[in-house]
Amino acid sequence: MRIDGKRMRTIWLNPDGWSVSIIDQRKLPHLFEIATLQGLDDVARAIEDMAVRGAPLIGATAAYGLALGLRDDPSDAGLAEAVARLAATRPTAINLKWALEAVSDAVRHHVPHVRAEAAYIKAAEIVEADVAVSRGIGEHGLSLLRGVVEANGGNPVNVLTHCNAGWLATIDWGTATAPIYMAHQQGIPVHVWVDETRPRNQGAALTAYELGQEGVSHTLIVDNAGGHMMQRGQVDMCIVGTDRTAANGDVANKIGTYLKALAACDNDVPFYVALPHTTIDWTLARGADIPIEERSGREVTHVSGLSSEGKVTEVQVSALGSHGANPAFDVTPARLVTSLITDRGICAASRDGLLSLFPERAA
Repeated sequence: MRIDGKRMRTIWLNPDGWSVSIIDQRKLPHLFEIATLQGLDDVARAIEDMAVRGAPLIGATAAYGLALGLRDDPSDAGLAEAVARLAATRPTAINLKWALEAVSDAVRHHVPHVRAEAAYIKAAEIVEADVAVSRGIGEHGLSLLRGVVEANGGNPVNVLTHCNAGWLATIDWGTATAPIYMAHQQGIPVHVWVDETRPRNQGAALTAYELGQEGVSHTLIVDNAGGHMMQRGQVDMCIVGTDRTAANGDVANKIGTYLKALAACDNDVPFYVALPHTTIDWTLARGADIPIEERSGREVTHVSGLSSEGKVTEVQVSALGSHGANPAFDVTPARLVTSLITDRGICAASRDGLLSLFPERAA
């Protein structure tokens, strides 16, 4: 996708052949800064502090983090320590575990002195595969948007989304935004209602930013406005992402997603979840077993923004002495999900639905 007209991805290997650069998403939308990751600890901190975020991008970043760790210590012990360090950074996003296992499997049979090279090769494969997967989600989801526009006599399709499941959360295209970008590029009229997504405001800071960069019509709304707008017929469909999907179709996504799904159900608004196959956790039978990350309460009591002097500043919004609780995700049960949009197609949010697209997982 594009920033200031320049095509970019969210992570890339530098010309030196070993260090990795990322867009520091903590600074967006007010500052655009690139950070260089030169070691395992750099990568771990970037994931923990949310300089990079979004399940697919976390996985790709961790893959490169493992490669950087193996440059310093390619031994079996070094591999195990690097995997453990990275696995502890964000517990909910299953892509992290998946990517670490994929790279580990790719390097384990090699002699130590070539493991780092093998890890870089695998990390690059993960990056390219993610772009193809996001493109596939967009192509399958596009039919849903086109159908609404045709049914509405050519009027724009109004899509409500939550958090950031855009290209900034992946490598390119995004998950929930991929059908939106493809519709926009094909001249299909689309408008996006963007949830601000407290407490970190990823909708306001990231989704609105990237939609604006692509010229997609959008309006920022407060988190609690979604139900009101559905009641008034201003939302044609919801499309959200997910950080982990259980085998029965339950989905974990940014906190507040469950409430949007309830409002959509009450107002007969289709509620779609867009996900890459790497986000499906086939080992979990139900969403209640998904670990939910608890982040710092400071993210609730404080907020950052651009001051009147043009400086990015953090301010406290809560009463002094009040403490914040900060569960980062909630689980939306499959019964509230109209369909899952995957890179292989669209299916029911159920075990049978998922297996219809991924029959190799039946065992």
